[in-house]
Amino acid sequence: RITVTFNINNSIPPSADEETQEEQKPEEQEPDLTSTPNFVVEVIKDDTKQTLVLDCHYPEDEVGHEGEEESDIFTIREVSFQPTGESDWKDTNYTLNTDSLDWALYDHLMDFLADRGVDNTFADELIELSTALEHQEYIKFLEDLKSFVKCQ
Repeated sequence: RITVTFNINNSIPPSADEETQEEQKPEEQEPDLTSTPNFVVEVIKDDTKQTLVLDCHYPEDEVGHEGEEESDIFTIREVSFQPTGESDWKDTNYTLNTDSLDWALYDHLMDFLADRGVDNTFADELIELSTALEHQEYIKFLEDLKSFVKCQ
């Protein structure tokens, strides 16, 4: 069983320099805000008591480079095993940072995810969903803020 979780909070990268925003002419369109959340993939097998947990993110320099061939738009940041069925993960469990991981093993982990449907297509669809949810929550926040400020 594969479970993917993500959080839209802080998922919109910071905008460009404030100076360039001030220099923009009013008729220029601002770039679309895109939500690129970190996400966690949990792989659970019925016959084990452990869950394979892969913490993934979208590197800032990879997002929006559609012209590149076969480049992954997300990366695995950390890998760990956690007890299956536990709602809170143990910080004491060994977590492998992929920065120090052999590139061949890293490629196998990416293939492992792709074989289970977590690939660039999935990552693109997650960006679309997350962006829509973030925009929806932002509008709701503004409406709630307006109501709060109006209230005496």
